[in-house]
Amino acid sequence: VQLQASGGGSVQTGGSLRLSCKFSGRAFINWTMAWFRQAPGKEREFVANIYWSRGNPYYADSVKGRFTISRDNPKNTLYLQMTSLKPEDTAVYYCAARHRAAESTTYNYWGQGTLVTVSS
Repeated sequence: VQLQASGGGSVQTGGSLRLSCKFSGRAFINWTMAWFRQAPGKEREFVANIYWSRGNPYYADSVKGRFTISRDNPKNTLYLQMTSLKPEDTAVYYCAARHRAAESTTYNYWGQGTLVTVSS
């Protein structure tokens, strides 16, 4: 499995960005996908996930109502639409994948990360 994240950049407070994550190497439809982020000097944290079965997405409280995770299975691509961005959203954003049959909740595959910078 290979994951290629893109779409990061610099925006001002209140702006929007859409991140993409291209998935390859296996059948995308069988994988639960997620976004994580890591701010400078902080631990990596969960942002959102979306199940292989197209169940309801789940969001961290800090992004709920502002971020939307989605997937386009025919295009093997995961998205994160980010709106009303705040300086505290500044981080490197990573996409991650976990097979639907996995017994653990650990994500096994990770993209390289894309930097989002929000200025006040």
